[in-house]
Amino acid sequence: MVQSAPPITAQRNGVTPFSNKLQAPLTKQPITTLQINLGRRCNLACTHCHVEAGPKRTEELSPEVCDQLIEIIRCFPQIKTVDLTGGAPEMNYGFRPLVEAARQAGKTVIVRSNLTIFFEPGFEDLPEYFAQHQLRVVASMPCYLEDNVDKQRGAGVYSSSIRALQKLNELGYSTDPALQLDLVFNPQVPRTEKFSLTPDQQQLQQDYKAYLEDHFGIVFNHLFTITNLPIGRVKQYLAAKSLYWPYVQFLEANHNGSTIGNLMCRDQLSIDYLGNIYDCDFNQMEHVPSKLPNGTALTVAHLLEAGSLDVLEEIQTRPYCYGCTAGSGSSCGGALV
Repeated sequence: MVQSAPPITAQRNGVTPFSNKLQAPLTKQPITTLQINLGRRCNLACTHCHVEAGPKRTEELSPEVCDQLIEIIRCFPQIKTVDLTGGAPEMNYGFRPLVEAARQAGKTVIVRSNLTIFFEPGFEDLPEYFAQHQLRVVASMPCYLEDNVDKQRGAGVYSSSIRALQKLNELGYSTDPALQLDLVFNPQVPRTEKFSLTPDQQQLQQDYKAYLEDHFGIVFNHLFTITNLPIGRVKQYLAAKSLYWPYVQFLEANHNGSTIGNLMCRDQLSIDYLGNIYDCDFNQMEHVPSKLPNGTALTVAHLLEAGSLDVLEEIQTRPYCYGCTAGSGSSCGGALV
């Protein structure tokens, strides 16, 4: 009988299992953030998108799961933040019901917007809707220069993003304390083994602010620098160039233990459009579910049945977790140290 080859593992490729780097198991703290992926529908198909979203994707939240999430938002005062992502979250079912339920419950609501959605038919009212409900906008802007943005996200995306930011500024974003506007920097996907860490967040923020204000009169609150994790389209590209394991090795070599206490997986639950629960958005995309102590994969229905958000003990880790701990660290809120 011909036996199949053993799976390629981190150990065989010179990468230490992430859990072996830790002095103690990575455990959950009390949950304060729900990050909800509403679906894969998007008007863009960016090269760095770990969700692999795009115009041809149809997966989105179901009414049943949406109702369960609204019940959770209303029932658990410990939730401080509801973080809505996608795809383009605004295009997927449940976006407005979840926004309004969360705001009525006094939660901070983050919308992770690609900005260009403002100019799609049927979504032109989004800037005013964001301002009306005081949504915190976290917008993808992988560079302050046009050429770099359009290479990553598509022709014309930069100019549309500039117009969208100017519209948000007109509505009071970044000048009204209740209307926060943050931008997200993603480096270009590595094309050779000359890997590099994300730039210093504070210095790059100064560069962004100076350029955007000088050239377009745009102001914003914060810049978040986020490392490209080797998952989704980035993983596919790296694997095709035989760069996947070298990149993971690079991330491990730059592991910074002081980032561990601030990892976003510690106090958040990541929820997909089917109601499955993960420790973070990256585990969600790699199909690594959160598990109860008995090994059962956790769902939104389990939380409602248990009457608690704090049912998880140990966080599921994988080699790509080094992307969150390399250098100054990386999270959906930027650098960690």
